[in-house]
Amino acid sequence: MDNPEHLRALDIPRPLPPDSLSCVAEDASTLAAAQEQEHQQQQRRDHQPTPIQEQHAPGNNVVDAQSLPSLQLTAANLEPYSSQKLERNGPSVSRAGDSYTLARDDSSQVRHQCENDSDVSIFTSKQNGYLRDMLSVLDPPDLDLWRERLFNVDETIILSEEQFRTYFPHVDNIYSHRSTQHYKRKPLVSHYWDCRLKGRPPGTPKSDDPNKKKRKRTARQRDLCDVKIKITEYFPGYGAMLGPETFTHGFDASSLASESLPGVHALFPVLENHGAEQAVSRENQHFGVLTPNPPLPEGHPGANGQRFFTIQRVNGNGANGKNDGVGGGHRHTLEESDRVKKNSVQRYLLKEARERKKTISTQAMSVQDQQPQKSYHTQATGHAAVTVQNHSKESTLKLYGSCFCPFVQRVWIALEAKNIPYQYIEVDPYQKPPELLEVNPRGLVPALRHGNWGSYESSVLMEYLEDLGIGLPLLPPGDAQLRAHCRLWTDFINRHVVPSFYRVLQEQNREKQILNAQELKDALTTLVSAAHPQGPFFLGPNLSFVDVQIAPWILRLGRVLKPYRGWPDPEVGSRWAAWVSAVEDDKHVKATVSTDELYIDSYERYAQNRPNTSQLANAINSGRGLP
Repeated sequence: MDNPEHLRALDIPRPLPPDSLSCVAEDASTLAAAQEQEHQQQQRRDHQPTPIQEQHAPGNNVVDAQSLPSLQLTAANLEPYSSQKLERNGPSVSRAGDSYTLARDDSSQVRHQCENDSDVSIFTSKQNGYLRDMLSVLDPPDLDLWRERLFNVDETIILSEEQFRTYFPHVDNIYSHRSTQHYKRKPLVSHYWDCRLKGRPPGTPKSDDPNKKKRKRTARQRDLCDVKIKITEYFPGYGAMLGPETFTHGFDASSLASESLPGVHALFPVLENHGAEQAVSRENQHFGVLTPNPPLPEGHPGANGQRFFTIQRVNGNGANGKNDGVGGGHRHTLEESDRVKKNSVQRYLLKEARERKKTISTQAMSVQDQQPQKSYHTQATGHAAVTVQNHSKESTLKLYGSCFCPFVQRVWIALEAKNIPYQYIEVDPYQKPPELLEVNPRGLVPALRHGNWGSYESSVLMEYLEDLGIGLPLLPPGDAQLRAHCRLWTDFINRHVVPSFYRVLQEQNREKQILNAQELKDALTTLVSAAHPQGPFFLGPNLSFVDVQIAPWILRLGRVLKPYRGWPDPEVGSRWAAWVSAVEDDKHVKATVSTDELYIDSYERYAQNRPNTSQLANAINSGRGLP
């Protein structure tokens, strides 16, 4: 029975053989001392608890099923939450009365499994600090209670592998892995963790290289908490290795079941008389013959050869064999740990949300790309095409414009109303010619070149044409106050009417479209209240500066907002209806108007709010002013 291999498997020191005593006994006193030493070792062996006794002996405060009455999680009800099922190849255990019998063939199977891959820790990477193949149990039962228990760790906690994989990812933000201890002859491994608020020095030293980009570092205050825990991971087959024979140890498994929790297996047994019975069994055996540890009781997470875990706090309580730490629990709350770092499940959910958002965005862009994209027009149609043809000859005054642009149409109407000779040059706004960039480095239209001079911005160009003193004046001559009145309402149009028009057109949300439409309606009502009471134009019977400023958007209310956003026609007989009719019928305005199809096609990009439609569209989307 004194089998060295058997003793190594139990990790119990082998007793000194008799012949070794005679070798060291040179006289009677030496021999007596050696015999006394052997006697003391024998006593220590008789009372030395095995690893499993240390976990379950009375007085070690092991958490049992009754201490967590609301935790109703078992291996069976974990499966609906799990993305993968764990393989269970452990030995079978049968009960006969108070005995637990482990089949020998199952035991050899377990040992063979451990020799292969069953002794691989479920922790991997980052110094074995993180779980591999984490179960995707995002909202398990009694999560808050489990998190509090695993935060405080007031007592030794025993967990099945399913439970550990389920709940530990919800608390791994509390702890930071420190070290891992492997054992040569024990089928277990210990992982030591510090409270994350213990703090550590930065792992990467600061660089003195002046060319290297400096990282933004925020140093967290250290030594805010002294809590340390030890997680012992017992590999599959551990229970089978404790003893291949049948033992009757007087343990009543029925006492483990909780009557108040039907269907809950006793996952946390307490071996009340285990240590005493072990000592009694040793008293009746011969020197050097050790009784193997009894198998784990039925219902224990490792009883069927499954992997299980124990978690205990080791700061200052002697469980780590040093007894030199600071005792007690955390010096902060669980909420503070959650504030410092998110746990693995939270990080997983955030990653999933980012990936989902990215996928939705990619799909939306893909769908948009698959839709037939109507291009904007680069040639005027209808009356405007005739006007372009009439002003295609070389001239010292050149207007760079685009046929669908309302800001260009402002200057174009003013040139027609004043009958000033000019040359119209159509510009593709996405392929800007060098001549335009010489006048306006931003490449925006409209732009005017007059001889060797050039300028841009529609309102500025209209003021310039007024100052030339040629043709019909649009600002009342000789009336400084009335001219200022026109400039004031021109500014109102640029600040309120124009942005509201594009907000209605570009908005994709129906409710927000209605709100923006009301904003545009209010702005137009305010403008009408400042106009001449009879009109029909802003200052009375004739086209003026303010009429030209608002005309392009009056035209687009019916040609763009009506088909895309259902903008209503003016109320018959109203002051607004009279103004709209006067602008539509003015010959100078009509000379710059293309067919309805040109506006519908060109503004489809705005109505769908496609990315990078224009600088104006980008400004509206970001809430900035007109570019």
